[in-house]
Amino acid sequence: MKADLIVFSGSSHPTLAESITDRLDTALGESSVMKFSNENIMVRLQDNVREKDVFVVQTSSSPVNDSLVELLIFLDAPRYASAARITAVLPYFPYCRSDKKDEPRISIAARLMADLLQTAGAERVLTMDLHSPQIQGFFRIPVDQLLAAPIFFDHFNKVLFKEEPKKDFVLVMGDHGAAKQFAYYFDELELPVAIMDKFRIDHTEKPVIRRVIGDVKGKACLIIDDEIASGGTLVEAANMLKKAGAKRILAAAVHPILSGNAVRKLLDSPIERFILGNTVPVAEKIAGHEDRFHVLDLSPLFAKAIRSIHNGTSLSKLFPPSVRRQA
Repeated sequence: MKADLIVFSGSSHPTLAESITDRLDTALGESSVMKFSNENIMVRLQDNVREKDVFVVQTSSSPVNDSLVELLIFLDAPRYASAARITAVLPYFPYCRSDKKDEPRISIAARLMADLLQTAGAERVLTMDLHSPQIQGFFRIPVDQLLAAPIFFDHFNKVLFKEEPKKDFVLVMGDHGAAKQFAYYFDELELPVAIMDKFRIDHTEKPVIRRVIGDVKGKACLIIDDEIASGGTLVEAANMLKKAGAKRILAAAVHPILSGNAVRKLLDSPIERFILGNTVPVAEKIAGHEDRFHVLDLSPLFAKAIRSIHNGTSLSKLFPPSVRRQA
């Protein structure tokens, strides 16, 4: 666009937003969020946004519903201030697990999120590693989904595969769905794969894992997933891998939600290291345990994507080669 670029941050993850603007060589737009005694929120933009290309960075982190309402009001503000275009930047998409009507009389909340964002004023959405790719189809505006994989691949190659020969590693997928979702990991890393045979009987986040499909005996197992919430699934998988003879167990996840007592649960597990993205704030949760939790900065991908969207250039260069070939 010919319009000037300006990036604002909501209150959910200002550290990530600042890192993004540092890489864009610009300053965050000035804004304020006021919460009144009746718990109503007011957002005020202190910078002029008339005819500017506005990006609002707000992730889905605790308190999730407060962050969501703040984002909706934040999107509404530049619309009434005559912004040229408004893009919602959601590193972790809200209600991403509620993507289908798999029970009677329930809401497809992810679809509702799409409706709300568009109604509030979003003309584009930029997000990362959606739990369910079909969420993109819930929108009638452009949605760009980034993949954190390139930064994770770089870390694996520069750190993990220097510690131990790459040939000793096995990629482990949490279930058959994850194996399909992360198929490009197999292509890029060229490692053997094991899959957890898992199913859920309810919504209690306590999956049942029946067996490990694949050979993990004497191997360094690298579990790949999009997010870690309560940690129950991950710990159960690690215990099963240990029983199957795994030599080492490591885990990588883009979205470190780490709800409830997840950190303590993970620390007590046989997983020796956790490699995490920073799509949600995580520093306080893992404080004192940085030897077990390694956080990767994903802001370079967001900064490059924002620059490409603003300039009207392709985002394809930000994806792994195997994904680009499928496009």
